[in-house]
Amino acid sequence: MRLLHHEFRAMGSPCELKLYGPAGDTLNPVAEAGIREVRRLERKYSRYREDSLLSAINRSAGDPQGIEVDPETAGLLDFAETCFQQSEGLFDITSGVLRQVWDFRSGRLPTREAVDAVRRRIGWERVRWERPRLVLPERDMELDLGGLVKEYAVDRCAERCRALGVQHGLVDLGGDLAAIGPHPDGQPWIVGIRDPRRPREALASVPVGQACVASSGDYERFMIVDGVRYGHILDPRTGWPVAGLAGVSVIAPLCLIAGTASTIAMLKGERSGTAWLDSLGLANLRITQSGVVSGTLVSGLSGRCGSGGRLDPRS
Repeated sequence: MRLLHHEFRAMGSPCELKLYGPAGDTLNPVAEAGIREVRRLERKYSRYREDSLLSAINRSAGDPQGIEVDPETAGLLDFAETCFQQSEGLFDITSGVLRQVWDFRSGRLPTREAVDAVRRRIGWERVRWERPRLVLPERDMELDLGGLVKEYAVDRCAERCRALGVQHGLVDLGGDLAAIGPHPDGQPWIVGIRDPRRPREALASVPVGQACVASSGDYERFMIVDGVRYGHILDPRTGWPVAGLAGVSVIAPLCLIAGTASTIAMLKGERSGTAWLDSLGLANLRITQSGVVSGTLVSGLSGRCGSGGRLDPRS
């Protein structure tokens, strides 16, 4: 069998497909179909495109009639509502407006007054969602599906490749992964889990045959001010970065589930997030900001701490 390795960029991230199939050019149309599906979702839900559906939804804010959405979008909104409920309001797709006051490239903290002013525009409980009609009641409210769409795109791309006959392959969109199936010899893919404090290094390596892996952490966008680290995952109730966990990785049947589970755990913090992950029964690895590593994937640690315990910052 031939292995096709195709790299591309989408959703602001480096992406790649690794697909096995018969010799010849049969895999190229499959890869192209998978990439088209990713780009379709990017066009549809990008907040940076004026012609996207998400931009149309946000332009409808303040209109008492709201906007009708298609079944695919309705499914994502239903899922977002479930996440909001299960996270006790922490996973809130109206909270993206906080990016207007948090600039992690500036090295400067926003004022509490600025954060509080934006925070008043947040609250999924204020949105009227009666499928298929969505009403954002106030003109300055917005939806941001950034916590859902990339993971959903992983699932859709994997599903598209599988429907076109691929049984062995890997979809990777900026570190969110779906293993379509193991290598043809039955060996699993070995997936590295990023070290939150050494992003170029793997904290753990885990075997994945047919499942999805997603991670959340305070390492992608952050700033350090007066010795304190402020990550980009923000609590919608306070408008300020969450603390406690530095990184969470989850394995689940769907990348959408893995991604939202890891994000909700980060939002809940060390104690509540850990207990919540354990209650889900999903394989996971978490590391606190003080370096304590735990979770069901601890056995995959790459030797820098034993079976659990504290990561040695000098190693």
